Amino acid sequence: MDKKWYELNGKDGEVVISTRIRLARNLEQYPFPIRCSNELRKEIVEKVKDAVLNNNSVISSRFSCINVDNINAGEKVSLVERHLVSPEFISDKGERALMLLDDESVSIMVNEEDHVRLQVMCEGFDLDRAYEQASRIDTLLDEHLKFAFSDKLGYLTQCPTNLGTGMRASVMLHLPALQSTKAMKKISENLSKLGLTLRGTYGEGSEPVAAMYQLSNQISLGISEKTAIENLKNITKQLIAQEMKTREALSSQLNVQDSVYRSEGILKSARLITCDEALKHLSNVRLGITTGLIKDISLDKVNRLIVEIQPATLIHYTGKPLNPQERDAVRATLLRNNIC
Repeated sequence: MDKKWYELNGKDGEVVISTRIRLARNLEQYPFPIRCSNELRKEIVEKVKDAVLNNNSVISSRFSCINVDNINAGEKVSLVERHLVSPEFISDKGERALMLLDDESVSIMVNEEDHVRLQVMCEGFDLDRAYEQASRIDTLLDEHLKFAFSDKLGYLTQCPTNLGTGMRASVMLHLPALQSTKAMKKISENLSKLGLTLRGTYGEGSEPVAAMYQLSNQISLGISEKTAIENLKNITKQLIAQEMKTREALSSQLNVQDSVYRSEGILKSARLITCDEALKHLSNVRLGITTGLIKDISLDKVNRLIVEIQPATLIHYTGKPLNPQERDAVRATLLRNNIC
């Protein structure tokens, strides 16, 4: 099996950790999920499951279907930590399912806010690649499911803000330099005027963790997918340039160098470490790698650790329950074994 997207460092990976394309779709002849009975939701799950697993495509055999009600709370949270589902999806009590590709680059939430939320993730800055794969899968599903579409409004969605293309394109950015210079508020205000939004690490309503921000398009009605993607590309390139220029200036400052090397030392020696502290130090080490202060640690390794040290994901991979101190000890061991 291929490596997962979060185990790799892609194009412009110094700043762009990952790229995501998400498509919102609804089936014809069914009410939106909020108006669906549980029996209708079950029908929708079965229809989507059949369309994904039995469409004779080259990747259908690589999908698995997860009944979210059959997994424990920790496994559900781990899905959010790995950016495979939304927090709203795991908290819903109605009939729902997750279709997941074996390398976790494609996830399909069934009965989230819309009947189908198709998401494609890839490492680094690669909007074209992510969109092409999302478009191929979207076309295959539409052949079997017949999505609700209006010539006037485009794809019909439960929330009016998703009408039109139903697409959200986003990039996950690591912006420690711009964050440290207090530039993020002004940048966010300027981006909103351009039809883009800058959110926290886990999307709407969340805070940035370890200086990681999600940049995405706000407008999906009256604009083509290609135009939305080109807009996001152009703004992302500008942010990359700003961040790298600011990093270059900061890297010569003694206090910044001290923070980077202290973080490296803590990650290499700590016996107990919380998730928040570990993420702060990984962010500093990532900054150190991209500015040449640290030369013997790869970005691939740091990207993987940012996901694997998350509380629920750590327990998921360990395969046994852990109390908070045990979790902090396992996390510290994982970091010591990899930051070397």
